Amino acid sequence: MRGRWPKDWGLTFRMILTSFLLFVIYVVFLSILWYFGLGFGLIAGFAGIFLFVQYFFSDRLVLMATGARVVGESEYPELHEIVEDLARKAGLPKPRIAIAETPVPNAFATGRSRKRAVVAVTEGLLRTLNREELTAVIGHELSHIKNRDMMILTVSSFLATVAWFIMRYAFYASLWSRRRDNSAIIIGIVSAIIWFISFLLIRALSRYREFSADRGSAIITGNPSALISALQKISGNISRIPGRYLKEVEGANAFFIIPAISGETILSLFSTHPPVEKRIERLQEMMRFVGR
Repeated sequence: MRGRWPKDWGLTFRMILTSFLLFVIYVVFLSILWYFGLGFGLIAGFAGIFLFVQYFFSDRLVLMATGARVVGESEYPELHEIVEDLARKAGLPKPRIAIAETPVPNAFATGRSRKRAVVAVTEGLLRTLNREELTAVIGHELSHIKNRDMMILTVSSFLATVAWFIMRYAFYASLWSRRRDNSAIIIGIVSAIIWFISFLLIRALSRYREFSADRGSAIITGNPSALISALQKISGNISRIPGRYLKEVEGANAFFIIPAISGETILSLFSTHPPVEKRIERLQEMMRFVGR
């Protein structure tokens, strides 16, 4: 890697604290289920299958959702050159490269492991960014791969998914049962609370992983200013893209470097990404160490 910056202890602490809080509420949740004697093996198995498919087929699902196709070196030689160079600097095997034929300027990484990873960019991104900015964006996506963010977020989501299914099961059980089952009602309420808290914590963890990927891009490329410029261009151009194009790729918003959402966005508490302004502020702090 090109550069080294002082460790961001604040970011590291927040990621550790969020993960710890998730662990604590999951222990509490399992303890309550055990207390009420709920055999949740079937529900856990169903949720496990759901997350298994999401994890092991995420690359195919996201590529399908965006209409992206894997491209060879002969089609996009400059893009392959950038990815190969950055992968080498990051100590990663070169991922597959995909192109999404949409005017929405964006990029994402997916895949269950470093060896199965895919880095995808849109035609809109290639038309919007110069080489330095494109390099910075790819550095961000490679950082997600290096940090194993797909695996971390999938594992973190497991019991939240279980809580969601138990909540729905308890709701329907109490709705259709002829006799009032207080245990089912209590379990449903507890599951709803656990799911909501987990949802907020997982979203927070996702936002922290975005900050971490921005930092990784700056370290790999040694050029945080290029990522700042890229984020500004992407966010500015997305606001001018017709809504029908944004709707076509909305299924991949959680993976994009910037969600392709038109108009007013939802509260930051519920967002998978931190505000662009906050990301730029952190990158500007890093610029002091490299003068770029």
